[in-house]
Parts: sequence; C-alpha cells; structure tokens
Amino acid sequence: MSQPPAAAGDPAPATMRAVVVTRPGGLDALQIQDVPVPVRKPGWVRIRVKAFGVNESEVTTRKGESGAEVTYPRIPGIEGVGLVDDADEDSGLRPGQQVATTMGGMGRLYDGAYAQYVTVPATQVIPFRTTPPWDVVGALPEMFQTAYGSLTTGLELMPGQTLLIRGGTSTVGLSAATLAKDLGATVLSTTRSRERAGELRAAGIDHPLVDNGTIADQVRELMPDGVDAVLELVGCSVLADTFRTVRRHGTVCFTGALAGQWTIPDFSPFLIPGGVRLTSYGGQAADLPADVFAHQLQAITEGRLKVPVAKVHHGLEQVRDAQADVESGTTPGKHVVVLGD
Repeated sequence: MSQPPAAAGDPAPATMRAVVVTRPGGLDALQIQDVPVPVRKPGWVRIRVKAFGVNESEVTTRKGESGAEVTYPRIPGIEGVGLVDDADEDSGLRPGQQVATTMGGMGRLYDGAYAQYVTVPATQVIPFRTTPPWDVVGALPEMFQTAYGSLTTGLELMPGQTLLIRGGTSTVGLSAATLAKDLGATVLSTTRSRERAGELRAAGIDHPLVDNGTIADQVRELMPDGVDAVLELVGCSVLADTFRTVRRHGTVCFTGALAGQWTIPDFSPFLIPGGVRLTSYGGQAADLPADVFAHQLQAITEGRLKVPVAKVHHGLEQVRDAQADVESGTTPGKHVVVLGD
C-alpha cells in the first residue's frame, strides 16, 4: 500500500496512489495502482494534488485516440489544483502554497494529475489564495484558461460588445459566458436541445438559441448587423454558417470541435466572408495570469461568477464514474474529483 500524502513541508513518501491507463480501452483500462512519487526535475514543481477536473481530452487518451505522442502506461489528467510540495528556491513558490496547473502536455506527454502528486514545469503553475473549497477550484483551471484565452487572445472582447458562443452547454462555453457577462458583454449561446435552453438562461445568458445546424437567421433576427465576436466550439462542420452570424470586421475564434470535425476538406480562403476575421486559440496556463485568476476567484466568492460544476466525485475510486458521466454528456458542467487527506 502507498503511504498517506505528507503534510506541507515534510518529505514526500516514496509511493503514491494514481489512476493509470495501462492500455487504450474502456473504463476498465483505468487502474488504481501504487506507483513511485514523481521526482522533481530542476525548473519543475511537485504538487500535492487536492482536486482535478475530468475532461473529454482524458477520455480520448484512455481510448487511445490522442495521437502517437501519447504512450502507455500513462497517468492522465490535464489539470489539477493543490499545494506546492517541492520547488526550486528561486521559483517564488513555497511548500504549502495553493497552486493550479493545466495543459502543457501533462497527462499526455508526461504523467498528469489523476494522482496524489504531479510534477509540472514551473512556467505552467498559477499561484492563488482562495476561500472557495477545493471542489469548486478544481473545476476551474482548464475551462477558465481556455475560456479566458479565447475571449482575450482570440477575440479581444470588449465591454458592450455582443458575443455568440456556439457550443454553449460545454464547460468552456458556460465559463466563457460567465466571464463575458462579468466583462459587460451581451451573450448569445447555443444548445442542440430545446430542453436545455432554460439552463443557458439560468446561467445568465441573454439569448439562448436552439442549434439545429444553422443558426445564422436566428442570430440576425436578434442582431441584424451581426454579432461582434463568436467563440466557435462546435467545429468545422458548422463554420460556414457561423461566419454568417458575424458583422463586417467581426471575429470568429475557433477553439473547439465538439462535433468532432477539426478540418475542412479542400478548404478555400474564400469561405471566409469579406471583412470577417478568423482566428484560433489553443493556449497554455501562462495565458491565465495569476491576477486574473485571483479576480475570477473573488468574483466566485462574491457570487458574480457561477462555476458550472455538474458533479463532485470523491477519491480516485470514482474516476471511472466521472469519465462515464463525461462520456454520456447528459449533465452540463464540469465533473470534479476531490482527493482526501
């Protein structure tokens, strides 16, 4: 049996519990094992994991569909929050400090956060101080980083502008909506299910839209000149229709492909309407500055930002259930796993 996690400042144990994908496959490919605690390399930080979100990316890795760069066995997990266990003296990080981490190849190129400890480059560590509990903070890093990066780096969204989110009931879509509303934007957001339009309105979205594959006419009825910006999360299969929703000199940011189509066969640049801008976003933790994350955490504490948590799972033993829930897609919001002491 692995030893319990060390208290902050104490030496880490030799072994830890982790969820390991032993081979590509179904849920039974997720195995809880005792493995060595990762050794920290110079320039890296070892984190004692307190919680992590469960994402489609990890389901893809478990199925063996992530690409040749992912090898097995692998500990998945592209994000996590916890306490600094060990770091370089000149890193500015101290043992016991609250930190978040996300992306940067974790859970794919090297072992991720489905474990009691994880090591990551210091450049992708976001320090914070917070009052929300771990089950709330654990939902945030990947979806807030992706949403915030899309709205800023991708779209440069400004107060008073109009934003369309295509794929609005996804975790990134819901997060982007809360951030955009906090900024002062008017938000239109889509769902494929008429029954879920009420969920979007409850999340504070101004104009929920039911997406049957074409939404341009609906958008133009509300915004005759078109919206200022679009966050595209559905993918290339609807991109031509999405272009029709945007005003001249507006911008579409391609961030996700929930429908599974990432490319357009025989793509022609003339697919893009004249004067409409197309960009993309696929950034890293550094795109979510610590002061911005702190502002978001404060907004959550004050009730101005809503965290779309679908369900909280307790312990590594519930990772299979969490991934099954993510695959089913029946509950909007983020699935979070919290680790006990």
